Amino acid sequence: MKLWSDSFADGGRIPGEFAFAVIDPAHHVKLSANRNPHLAWSDAPAGTKSFVLICHDVDVPSRGDDVNQEGREIPPELLRVDFFHWTLVDIPPTTNSIAAGSHSHAVTPRGKPGPNAQGGMRQGINDYTAWFAGDHDMEGDYYGYDGPCPPWNDSIMHHYVFTLYALNVERLPLEGKFRGADVRRAMEGHVLAQAAITGSYTLNPRLA
Repeated sequence: MKLWSDSFADGGRIPGEFAFAVIDPAHHVKLSANRNPHLAWSDAPAGTKSFVLICHDVDVPSRGDDVNQEGREIPPELLRVDFFHWTLVDIPPTTNSIAAGSHSHAVTPRGKPGPNAQGGMRQGINDYTAWFAGDHDMEGDYYGYDGPCPPWNDSIMHHYVFTLYALNVERLPLEGKFRGADVRRAMEGHVLAQAAITGSYTLNPRLA
């Protein structure tokens, strides 16, 4: 199975229009267009009954002590964890692409609605839901895609992995506010094939 994007090259930089924020010399960062990127795929195996798409950042700091703190930089040796930016499930087997901006085209304070999405698909809540918890202006359930916004003082480039899974079931047994880890568990034993591409992004001017 093959997966590609017209929005960025595999192993290349993700353009700012597909990110949650971009660099702002005056204030470190400012909100961006937050569009989901284009994705397309081919050569799904016989017996595919649905697809699942997961996008996650593999370089998120495991501790927030130094995150976005003036005069400090997050050390490269700090343990990194996954941060889920998008989980899209129950993608019909006849679908072979997702248009840029079709599932997200702006930053939506307090999150986008869900889980139901176009074409019978469903979207889980992403990890901005937990990140913004307690923020009066931003807290809420962030369903669907919200793009990169790594700490502006991180010493390393962040990598965003988009993985498409071909499944042998039409619908995953997920209900309510499901998350990335829930999707991974629900897929166990049902994956026929998978393909991935990776894009990089930073808000650190030193690395940009």
